[in-house]
Amino acid sequence: PCRFDFPDELRPAVVHGVWYFNSPYPKNYPPVVFKSRTQVVHESFQGRSRLLGDLGLRNCTLLLSSLSPELGGKYYFRGDLGGYNQYTFSEHSVLDIINTPNIVVPPEVVAGSEVEVSCMVPDNCPELRPELSWLGHEGLGEPTVLGRLREDEGTWVQVSLLHFVPTREANGHRLGCQASFPNTTLQFEGYASLDVKYPPVIVEMNASVEAIEGSHVSLLCGADSNPLPLLTWMRDGTVLREAVAESLFLDLEEVTAAEDGVYACLAENAYGQDNGTVELSVMYAPRKPMVNGTMVAVEGETVSILCSTQSNPDPILTIFKEKQILATVIYESELQLELPAVTPEDDGEYWCVAENQYGQRATTFNLSVEFAPMILLESHCAAARDTVQCLCVVKSNPEPSVAFELPSRNVTVNETEREFVYSERSGLLLTSILTLRGQAQAPPRVICTAHNLYGTKSLELPFQGAHRLMWAK
Repeated sequence: PCRFDFPDELRPAVVHGVWYFNSPYPKNYPPVVFKSRTQVVHESFQGRSRLLGDLGLRNCTLLLSSLSPELGGKYYFRGDLGGYNQYTFSEHSVLDIINTPNIVVPPEVVAGSEVEVSCMVPDNCPELRPELSWLGHEGLGEPTVLGRLREDEGTWVQVSLLHFVPTREANGHRLGCQASFPNTTLQFEGYASLDVKYPPVIVEMNASVEAIEGSHVSLLCGADSNPLPLLTWMRDGTVLREAVAESLFLDLEEVTAAEDGVYACLAENAYGQDNGTVELSVMYAPRKPMVNGTMVAVEGETVSILCSTQSNPDPILTIFKEKQILATVIYESELQLELPAVTPEDDGEYWCVAENQYGQRATTFNLSVEFAPMILLESHCAAARDTVQCLCVVKSNPEPSVAFELPSRNVTVNETEREFVYSERSGLLLTSILTLRGQAQAPPRVICTAHNLYGTKSLELPFQGAHRLMWAK
């Protein structure tokens, strides 16, 4: 399109004009595109240029046909009113020759939000009107053709709009627009790839992980998002590792039981976030069992002892005494031993054993049962030549004091008199031996008395004479 003006007082009889290519100055001999006085034009424009406007009406509109890339550039119009009234207008037209439609995609396309994509091609050739069609738009929506629109520069464009709500799957989708011209073979195509922004979704993560204590563990978190997410591995609110990436490994060297627990992966970008968790179970042998409870009891009391440990998986817990199983539990971390009324036989050493498939540990403990003295039946007196030995065997806890009484002589001998009494302690047994010399003919009565804080026990010791012996050859 072109219009020009000149002062009315000139009143030329006829108006002529020239179109120049890429230079406004005739002295530079620029290529002539069109000249109204003659048909002589530059060879590049022969048969391609025609004036549509009426110069007498000050309309200099030029039509160019059969465009090729070398025709792109600046076009200048020069008016010739006769004589010296010739003028080249500094205002010029720039012809831009393109070979693809212009697809305009908004600067930000977000999944779930409606978007408008437009296809625009110039429509400045009255003889050839373009027709637009979309390529690869299946599933994205139906196009709306706006038709021929006038732009601010006075030129015209054909516009077709495509409205749709993109999904994350549409990211990278190649959308095309085709311009064709009826009754010709001319066809032009342009393409644009959709850059759809969407929030992260965690697509790859361990479900749960079991590992043996001391081994190496690698946890993987992968997310799909655009743009790339910030991936963060956390445990109990503490950040362990983070990076902007599609996937992120968390490597744990020589894992311990302290690292057992739930690990969280957080994926986030400017459009949202997602998170997931993985449970790490560290398998290990039982720790040394802990024992607490009543370790000293009086005969008849109730005793409760708790044995506990830590392991994964939970262990089999067993309490032994002299290879006899007293209590056991399966797959529990605590075992309670209840003795309703303890007896002296319950005194002694116990074992608490914890075991699972990864190992075994044990702890010993002693239960001390306190009770009144008991004089055992093996206590007796026996004569040998000119002496009498009296043996008093006492079972008690705590250790008793033992005395020998000779009623016929009104004498009491206790264990402090080492000349006559010898005592030896072994576990709960105290053996005291009274030695009487020159007593072979008339052995006396001997009474053994044992005493501790829980009571006193007395027994007259039976006498075993020499006639009870038997010779054998």
